[in-house]
Amino acid sequence: MSQTLFDKIWSSHLVLPRRDGPSLMYIDRHIVHEGSFHAFNGLRARDLSLRHPEQVFGVPDHYVPTNGRSAQEAANPEIANMIVQFDRNMRWGKVPHFELSDERQGIVHVVGPEQGITLPGMTVVCSDSHTSTHGALGAIAFGIGQSESMHVMATQTLWQTKPRVMRIKVDGQLREGVGAKDIILAIIAKIGAGGAVGYAIEYAGSAIESLGMDGRLTVCNMSIEAGARLGSIAPDDVVFNYLHDKPQSPKGDLWDRAIEHWRSLKSDADAAFDREVTLDANSLKPMVTWGTSPDAGGPIDGAVPDPEILSEAVDRAGARAALDYMGLVPGTRFTDISIDRVFIGSCTNSRLSDLREAAEILRGKKVKVPGIVVPGSGLVKRDAEAEGLHRIFIEAGLEWRAAGCSMCAAMNGDVGSPGERIASTSNRNFVGRQGPGVRTHLMSPAMAAAAAVTGKLTDVRELV
Repeated sequence: MSQTLFDKIWSSHLVLPRRDGPSLMYIDRHIVHEGSFHAFNGLRARDLSLRHPEQVFGVPDHYVPTNGRSAQEAANPEIANMIVQFDRNMRWGKVPHFELSDERQGIVHVVGPEQGITLPGMTVVCSDSHTSTHGALGAIAFGIGQSESMHVMATQTLWQTKPRVMRIKVDGQLREGVGAKDIILAIIAKIGAGGAVGYAIEYAGSAIESLGMDGRLTVCNMSIEAGARLGSIAPDDVVFNYLHDKPQSPKGDLWDRAIEHWRSLKSDADAAFDREVTLDANSLKPMVTWGTSPDAGGPIDGAVPDPEILSEAVDRAGARAALDYMGLVPGTRFTDISIDRVFIGSCTNSRLSDLREAAEILRGKKVKVPGIVVPGSGLVKRDAEAEGLHRIFIEAGLEWRAAGCSMCAAMNGDVGSPGERIASTSNRNFVGRQGPGVRTHLMSPAMAAAAAVTGKLTDVRELV
C-alpha cells in the first residue's frame, strides 16, 4: 500500500495502535528548556525517574539574557532562579544539556539540528510549538504540553491522535530578494492561520527542494502558524550533507546504514494526501505582515487591505481590531509605514545564512532605527564572528547579542515599548507578543535589514 512520508514514520513508531482515538507511539528524542520545571516537579511528586535520560536534551533559551552568559545577568531574580533550577533539574535527571555558559547553548530549534539531535525518520518532541522546525530534516516533530513532557520522560512514549496529511507543493524558481520566509508567509496568507488545523504538512516541489537547510528549517518552523500539527520535508542530499559531521549523527558503518534507510523516507509516487495546496514560486515577492496574525500579510508592493471587502462579519471585525491595534488605516502603502526598531533573530531566522542575508544588505550602510541581532546559538555566533558579520551589524548601528529567544518570545527582558513598531524576523505578530502594545511586522532577515536602513518597510529588492 502506498504511503506518505508521514505514514512511514508514524507506522514505524507505533507501540499500541488504535483505530479510534489516540495511539501510543515511541518518541526518539525529547528536547526540554526552562519551562520543563513543571514536568520535573511532576516526576518528583510521583517518585518517577527518566526512563531514557540519554534521549532527552536540555537547552535553556526562552528566558536567558542576551547581554550576558550567566543567570546572574538575567532580567530579574525570578528568571535567574528559573535558569539555575533548570541546571539542577538536568543534573538530577542525568540529562545531557547545554547550560548557559556552554558555547553550544542556543535556541532549542537551532541547537537540535545543529548537534544532530534530530535525524531523519525520528519522532521528536519539545514543549514548544515551533518544534515543527525539526521536520525539515525528515522527522515527525511537534510541540507538547508539560504533562505530556512528563509522560515522555517517564515512559519514552506518548499518546497521539494521527492527523490527516496535507501536501503543499511550491514549484518554480524564486526571484532575487525572495526566500524561505517569503514562501511560508505566502503559504499562510493563502490558506489562513487555521488552514492546516488537524493536518501534518509535507512541503514538496522544486522551490522547496532548492532551499538550503536553513531555509527548510524556516519553512517548517512556521507550520504551526497555519495551525498544522507539524511540517516536514523528505530528506535528501541537502539534509545528509548537513548532518554528516554533527556530533550526535551516526558514525562509520552506522552512517552508511542510516543513509540507506533515510533515502527511503519519501512519499510514494502514488501516495494519497487528504488535501493538496500549490503555490507558484515564480510569482512570489518579498512578504510583510500588516495585522496581528501571521496570515495577515501580503507582498511588500501592496497596501493595507480594507476590512469592509471581507464577506464574513466576524472577519471584518477581526481585521478592524487588528488595524486599530497596529495603528494603520486601509489603503496605506506598506512602503509608507515607518518603523521604530528592528529585531533579527528567533528560531525562525537566526541561523548563519539568515545573518549573512541581513549583513549583505547592511554592509557599508547606517541604520535609521535601533535594533538587535541575536544569533540562534553560540556556534552560529562564533561562525558569524569568524566571517566578520558582527562588525557589519555593529558598524551599521545595530547591537550584536548572545544567543537566545530574545524579542521573539520577549520573556527575558528584551521587549519593545508600548506603541513601538518593530520590523521582526520572528514567527508571531500576536497582540503584545514583543511587549505590551508593541506592533510587530513579520518579514525575512533581508527585509528587516532593509527596513533598518530606511526606517520604514522597504522592498529589499531596491537595495540588492
